[in-house]
Formats: sequence, C-alpha cells, structure tokens
Amino acid sequence: MRIIFLGPPGSGKGTYSSRLSPLLGIPHISTGDLFREHIKNETELGKKAKEYIDKGQLVPDEITIEMLKKRIEEKDCENGFILDGYPRTLNQAKALDEITKIDIVINLNIPEEVLIKKIAARRICRNCGDIYN
Repeated sequence: MRIIFLGPPGSGKGTYSSRLSPLLGIPHISTGDLFREHIKNETELGKKAKEYIDKGQLVPDEITIEMLKKRIEEKDCENGFILDGYPRTLNQAKALDEITKIDIVINLNIPEEVLIKKIAARRICRNCGDIYN
C-alpha cells in the first residue's frame, strides 16, 4: 500500500504516519528525515541539499525527487510506504506519478486556531530530535 499524508505543519502528518507505519509493516518516509540522513552520510545528494539548507533556502525539487526515488526503490518499500508531507510542489507530484502509483492520499484539514495551539505547545528533544506536544 502506498499512502500519502498531506496537511499543514502541525496537522499530525508525522504522528499519524509514524503510528500507522508499524501497523501496516511499511516504512514512514519524510523528506526532512531523508535530508538529514543524506547530509549525515555525506552523499552527493546530501552535499547538494546542505548547500541550500545552510543558506536557509528550500532544497530544489530535482534533489528532493532524486532522494525520494532512491528511497522508495529500497527493499523495505516493496510492499509500500507512507509519505509524510510529500509531494509539496506540482513538479514533485508529477515526478511521483511517473515513479510509482499511489493508493491513498489523506489530507488533514485542521482549523487554524488548533494548528497554532499545537505548534505553540511543541517541544523538541535536544538529544534525539523527537517532537512532543
């Protein structure tokens, strides 16, 4: 099963997708995690992404698409995956459509006042980077 969770920051994409992942036995994939992994492992894509991130710029679609493509070609994605907040642009959506077929898209629609409260209450662990609310 190939699933996409979409929604604004703070809507619960990461929470729901990371909880659903072990139940379905498929990996949870977020572009932020992909960027961090590639940067940490000093891959060519990671080095390119880091240049943009260090400048406070968005990583171009071409780099993001290539990272995702490589990730979903890995063995643990054979039975599917859950994408957390990807695609974010029309180019990414078109590329994803060429790479694979998606079974379900879940769009989390949360009232703005709830999002503000949730984001304001967020805490991030300095050691592991986990997010708590």
